[in-house]
This record gives sequence, structure tokens and C-alpha cells, in this order.
Amino acid sequence: MDTEHLRSSLKTLWLDYYRSNRVWINRLGIWVTCEGDRRPSSSFILATLAILEPKLHEILPLIVDLSSNPDRIVSALGLNFNPDQALKNLTEAEHSVKMLPPGARALPDQPPAKALAEEKQKKAQPPAASPHADDYYPKNRRYQRRD
Repeated sequence: MDTEHLRSSLKTLWLDYYRSNRVWINRLGIWVTCEGDRRPSSSFILATLAILEPKLHEILPLIVDLSSNPDRIVSALGLNFNPDQALKNLTEAEHSVKMLPPGARALPDQPPAKALAEEKQKKAQPPAASPHADDYYPKNRRYQRRD
């Protein structure tokens, strides 16, 4: 089992759930301050995530055998944070200017498919006639086959 993937998945599930239910969760008297972070109680977070994530439901008995302290479990799962602050940081990150790493090229203004189609179309067109084309290929001259 990839624990980092599980932590990331649980954080995403928790923040999505919290965002959708923030109004009534804030009205409940379940808020605690743990290690300087204000968040809902550990028991509430664990109960919610046990329903949302089947993998957690499978391993929670083992985790509880190792530590029956819900605050320590929430900390170990990487969920000891203020969800309001995490959502604010996430929103700011989504709207911030994205910088390319040094040496990376910016994408062209046109999508590559469109640029390729335009280039192909230019190649398919006959070359522009020279202003002196009539000198070499007179229009009134007819070519006939000789047998």
C-alpha cells in the first residue's frame, strides 16, 4: 500500500467533503485546536473518511490497535490542518500565475494541430505564378501528341 497516495487521497476527499458541507459543519460544536491548528474533532474527521474511503475502513482497525488516540491518527494521516486555510491556499494556488522552470519553452499561441493543418494547406496550394510565366508558357500554343 502506498501511504503517501493514501494520505493525498484522504486529504482531497476531506477537503471536497468539507467544502460541500462547510455551512453545517461550522455550526456544530466539534472544533478543536490541536498543535496550533483549528479543525473539526479527530473523531468527526475519521468517521467521515471511514465512510468516504473504503481503503481506510479496511485498515482503520489496525491503525486503532497501534494507537487509540484519534488526534495522533489524524496527524499520522496528514489531516491535522485547518480546512478553511487549506481551501484558501488551494484556491490561491489555482489562480496564481504559473511559472515555467528555467529552460522550458512556452507553448505556441496556436495549438500544434491547427498549425500543422495550416502548413499542409499552404503546401497543397499551387505555387504563385511568376509575372513572366506567359513568356515561357504562352497560352495560345497548343501541344499535340505526335504518334
